Amino acid sequence: MAKIWIDLDNTPHVPLFKPLVRELDRRGHAVVLTARNAFQVCELATRSGMKYTQIGKHYGKNSVMKVWGLGWRSVELFPFVRRERPGIGLSHGSRSQILLCNALRIPSVMMADYEHVQMPIFVRPRWEIVPAALSGTRLHATRENRILRYQGIKEDIYVPEFTPDAALRDRLGLQGASVVVTVRPPANEAHYHNPEAELLFAECVKRVCATPGAKAVLLPRNRNQEAQIRREWPEWFSEGKVVIPSEAVDGLNLLWYSDIAVSGGGTMNREAAALGVPVYSVFRGKLGAVDRRLNEEGKLVLIEDMHDVETRFVVRPRDRANERSQRLNRGVLSEILDHIDRIVEQEGV
Repeated sequence: MAKIWIDLDNTPHVPLFKPLVRELDRRGHAVVLTARNAFQVCELATRSGMKYTQIGKHYGKNSVMKVWGLGWRSVELFPFVRRERPGIGLSHGSRSQILLCNALRIPSVMMADYEHVQMPIFVRPRWEIVPAALSGTRLHATRENRILRYQGIKEDIYVPEFTPDAALRDRLGLQGASVVVTVRPPANEAHYHNPEAELLFAECVKRVCATPGAKAVLLPRNRNQEAQIRREWPEWFSEGKVVIPSEAVDGLNLLWYSDIAVSGGGTMNREAAALGVPVYSVFRGKLGAVDRRLNEEGKLVLIEDMHDVETRFVVRPRDRANERSQRLNRGVLSEILDHIDRIVEQEGV
């Protein structure tokens, strides 16, 4: 069995890796974790009971600082790796981890579900685990025979384990709302960000604010984005139509008690789709294969311009007749664990 080092680099990685850590441990592997102090990573990891070492931070949207931060965090991770001596590095796109693994000749395994992520040659992973929907797309692993695929989406790993907690509505003051809308703004610090997404995001929130009885729960990606939104649209908050949680919340729980979701990213869109919650994407970067598939299956609505906001974005109570259990794909977790075991065996670690 191997010692597997998992790096939690972004907020969605916490729920993603929680069941993987548990099941890897059950299969006899030793798992060690690091977490970057960015977004809500550490807060959610602590709340989830995950034992990790906090290393590094986020360096903003400046491209020069991004590159510098990538290299510097790899340096910061080195003492941890020297002490723990992992046999494999596993992440969902942690460039700092992959860079250090490549430098130290530690096999790196990258899970990915968006083929347009930029990965410089020196941070290309040795192995890659991706949804089957990405077949035929250009990926990042050093060799084609090291790309392993699974049926479904990464959210199928952890959504089947979700248990709703009705207390969330009370904590957020949503009791009197006839329509609850979860909103995730675009990732305006990401390299793939398109400013058009911010215009569509704002127009959707305006539609929610104009709908009697509707209330939006807004989940900014960081405090800078929250400050910007409060500064540009103070009326959303003064009228009580938009609330921002004072602490990190369980995204799945919030989605389950929402009628619709609007997001400028990927993970929340796919979580909503996995739960059967109507979801509208205002993402305006290069559309990935997974989102194209969800759109074709009718699980995701693409909002591409203002006309779509007017004609396709519908603010209304959700039809809960379709039970969540009918949509769940429960085989993905085992499939990915089998892929990791195969990599461990082939690498001989």
